[in-house]
Amino acid sequence: MSFCVLIPARLASTRLPRKVLLDVGGVPMIEQVRRRALESGAAQVVVAADHPAVVDCIRSYGGEALLTAAEHVCGTERLAEAARLLGLADDAVIVNLQGDEPGMTPALLHATAQLLLDHPQRQMATAAVPVTHWDDLADPHTVKLALNADGCAQYFSRAPMPWDRSHFPLSSGQTLPQTPGIWWRHLGLYAYRNAFLQDYAVWPASPLENIESLEQMRALERGVQIAVYCAAEAPPAGVDTAADLDRVRAFFS
Repeated sequence: MSFCVLIPARLASTRLPRKVLLDVGGVPMIEQVRRRALESGAAQVVVAADHPAVVDCIRSYGGEALLTAAEHVCGTERLAEAARLLGLADDAVIVNLQGDEPGMTPALLHATAQLLLDHPQRQMATAAVPVTHWDDLADPHTVKLALNADGCAQYFSRAPMPWDRSHFPLSSGQTLPQTPGIWWRHLGLYAYRNAFLQDYAVWPASPLENIESLEQMRALERGVQIAVYCAAEAPPAGVDTAADLDRVRAFFS
């Protein structure tokens, strides 16, 4: 069995306009992202864009791109439309790679997809890395997750969790207690089966999703098992700001 990678790409980003077309390592950022996906062993890699300029860019490099509706409010909706346009089978495994992550590790894409290929009964997968310092655990911008005994997500939160009553809170700079496999940082990488993706994209927002501002809670609240690949280290962060762009350009130089 194989998997495909779909890359939702919005041209009109708010904090860094037209960022997916900005130069990173001598090519547009979205092309760098597509190349990471090709290196993952995916059977098919497609960019799902909201603007003809992005489609033309990818096609100029010999890649596959689709023009999707401009009004989608999130990447998941854009992904679902792209899967329909491509006529993917219901049981197709689709990896959702954001168009602003040129430093994504190809092996991480493959490993996340492999969770669904190895477990046909599961519909969704994601990835996580260990949290080792209190500052990261306490940071509301760092999404944490708790695992159950089956290696699936039990909960996601922006709050520090699980809470160690014997030691928390800690001071800034302190490392967490040496308890392997307890504290995890969620990486915003997902894999889905296509039939599930089509349902997930139209489900209304759930109460916990609104409280935590985390879209994946929508699946957990409906009883969906989200398999988690636990990686040793995180890939370089994506690009949201001009400072992020400078960092990524330095990485590729």
